[in-house]
Amino acid sequence: MNAWRRVGALVVTTFALAGCAGTTSIPTTTSAGTAEQIPIATMQPGGPGPFPAVVIVHDCSGLGGRSSGAPDRWGRELVGRGYAVFIPDSFGGRGFPDGVCTDASPRRADVSPVSRVRDAYAALAYARTLPTIDGRRVGLMGGSHGGSTTLASMLFPDSEADSLAQAKRAGFAAAVALYPSCAPAARVWRNASGIYRPIAPVLILIGEKDDWTPAAPCQQLAQAAHTAGYPVTIKVYPGAHHSFDSANPVRYVATRINANAPGGRGATTGGDATAWADAIREVSAFFDRYLKRRE
Repeated sequence: MNAWRRVGALVVTTFALAGCAGTTSIPTTTSAGTAEQIPIATMQPGGPGPFPAVVIVHDCSGLGGRSSGAPDRWGRELVGRGYAVFIPDSFGGRGFPDGVCTDASPRRADVSPVSRVRDAYAALAYARTLPTIDGRRVGLMGGSHGGSTTLASMLFPDSEADSLAQAKRAGFAAAVALYPSCAPAARVWRNASGIYRPIAPVLILIGEKDDWTPAAPCQQLAQAAHTAGYPVTIKVYPGAHHSFDSANPVRYVATRINANAPGGRGATTGGDATAWADAIREVSAFFDRYLKRRE
């Protein structure tokens, strides 16, 4: 089964009972600017719409057989709350069917969070072509690698030289970044002033004990942005690890690529029922505030 069929089977099978689901391909570009097509899974609630929508960008495990399942879990939650969901596959058709969590090859840079920004906006453009979607009310979210992609996607362009400047200025209405990388060395998260300035409100949710993408840099990023008057908020979950929105037990995997670990390898992940339940409430309230139409 090829990568496109895998992502379709993963998401559509899970969503089949909740509404209208399907997969297609959308045009995007590579990090070098070459045109290509990637698969995208789509699911909409029952009814005529137009619906608010959320694009979910997956984590480093991708959407294949080794996926964390996080896009699926969040998709079901959001569809149940009246949102259409779009999940582009940034890895499968590019030679990373099993993700990049443990892959240190140079080609990993081809699917970096910065490169995946193009996929996020390709998904947004596709969503806006559908008559059942309210194109003014589309949000973005992702966890880990996808959380970093979310932060990069929401960064306000410094100039029109940014190839996505026009798309960003008329872009996502709100975004949630789950346990992203906010490392000070990641200049991509900051504009020329050194402050993270998003195009729309951003919510960051992260675990206190995250040893893969530590909470402290994200707290600093959010505080600096808030002080500068930009709409960035953060919530840190006490005792929670990376991937707290998981049903899996906490475990350490020595082979995971981790810039924050001695030697560059090894990270801990695992679910936290309290944090997961609260995250559902926080994400729902956040998107309801910025994406749902006021009657």
